[in-house]
Amino acid sequence: MDVVAKTAAGRPGGGFSYSPADEERRRGVRRMKLVATGFLAVATLAYGLAKWAEVAGAGAWAGYVAAAAEAGMVGALADWFAVTALFKRPLGLPIPHTAIIPTKKDVLGRSLGDFVGENFLSEQVVRTRLRAVGIGSRLGGWLADPEHADRVTEQAAAALRGALRVLRDSDVQAVVGEAVTRRADAMDVAPGLGRMLERVVGEGGHRRVVDLVCVRAHDWLVLHGDSVMDAVQNGAPGWTPRFVDRRVGERVYKELLRFVGEMRDMPDHPARGALDRFLSDFARELQSDPDTRERVERLKRDLLARGEVQDLIESTWNAVRSMVVAAAADERSELRLRTRASLLSLGARMASDRRLQAKVDGWLEDAATYVVTTYRDEITALITETVASWDAEQTSRKIEAHVGRDLQFIRINGTVVGALAGLLIYTVSRVAGG
Repeated sequence: MDVVAKTAAGRPGGGFSYSPADEERRRGVRRMKLVATGFLAVATLAYGLAKWAEVAGAGAWAGYVAAAAEAGMVGALADWFAVTALFKRPLGLPIPHTAIIPTKKDVLGRSLGDFVGENFLSEQVVRTRLRAVGIGSRLGGWLADPEHADRVTEQAAAALRGALRVLRDSDVQAVVGEAVTRRADAMDVAPGLGRMLERVVGEGGHRRVVDLVCVRAHDWLVLHGDSVMDAVQNGAPGWTPRFVDRRVGERVYKELLRFVGEMRDMPDHPARGALDRFLSDFARELQSDPDTRERVERLKRDLLARGEVQDLIESTWNAVRSMVVAAAADERSELRLRTRASLLSLGARMASDRRLQAKVDGWLEDAATYVVTTYRDEITALITETVASWDAEQTSRKIEAHVGRDLQFIRINGTVVGALAGLLIYTVSRVAGG
C-alpha cells in the first residue's frame, strides 16, 4: 500500500496514478520474478552437484549435466541483466545503457509521437483505412434500423433541448435583432414590395381586402350615421343656418352610404377601377421612382428603430423556443416523427445507393484528412508533451507492472535455452574430441 500511495501522489502536473489493478499486476510480476530466479537457483544447484559428482568419479554424465547447468546459469544471468536494464540499473551500478526507460523516457516520447504521426496520421493512411471500412454503407445500414433511428432522434432531441435551454434569451435576441436590422438596412425593400404589390394587383388578390373594407365601412356608417352628420354640421361655417347644416349633413351621409354600398355591391364600380389603377401606379413607383423609394426607406428605418420591433423579435424568439422545446420533448410531435422518418429514409438510401455512399465516404475522408494534416503536429506534440510530463520512476513502474510478467519468461527461456545450448556444445565437443 505504501507503493500505491507514493505512486498515486505522483508529480504535480504529470505522472501516473496506481490503481488496485496495477498493484495486482505488480504482485504478478513479483511472483514471476521468483519463478525465474528459481530457475537460476535450480541451474546453480545442478551445476554444483554435477561438479561434485564429477570430482567424486560419478561418471561421464556429470560432465554433461555440469555443462548444461553452467550454460543455463549464463543465459539466466544475461537475460536478468537485459530485463533489469530496461527499468533500472542492475545492482545499482552506473553501467552505460541501463535504466533505459527512465533515462530515455523523453526520447521514447518523441519517437512515439513521430511514429504515430508518420504511420497513423498521414493522409494516405487515413483515406485508405476509411475507404476500406466503408463508413457510408455501414452508417446507412445502422440508421435504417428503426431502433437506431429512434435512439438518434432521442439523442438529437435531448441535445436540441439542452442547447435551447442553455442559450440566454438576451444573447439570442441581441443576435437576431442585429441580424434582422443589418439585413434590413442592407436591403432596398421598395422594389421587392413593388413587385409583390404588382403581382397581387395583377392576380386580383387585393379585391378580397377591398370587399372587406367596403363591408366594414358600410356597417360602420350605418351604426354611426349621427356621428357623421354631426361632424359635417360642426365643420360648417358659423354664418350658415343650422337647418341648412343639418340638411347638408344628412345629404352627405346619404351620399357616403350610397357610394360605399355601391362599391360593396358592384365589382365593376368606377371607384374600384380607380383603386386598381392607383395600386398599379404605386407598385411601379416603388420599383422605379427614386422619391417613393426613399420615402419607403425612411419609413423602414423609423420602424426598425422603434422599441416595438425589438419587442416583437423577443416575443417571437420566446414563442419559437418554447414551441421547439415542447416538440423535442414530445415523442409523438411532428418534429420528432419527421426527424425519425428522415433518418430512416436517409439510412435506406445510404445502404443501397452507391453514389450516396461514395459521397458520404468522400466527405468523411476529406474531413478526417483535413484534421490529421492540419493538426498532426499538435496531436504528436500532445503525445510527446504528455510522456515528458510523466515522472520517470513512476513511468518505469507502470510499464513494468503491465509487461514485466511477460519479460520474466525471457529469463526462464534464457535459462532453458542456455542449458540446452550448453549441453549441445559440450556434446559436440566430446564427440569431436573422440
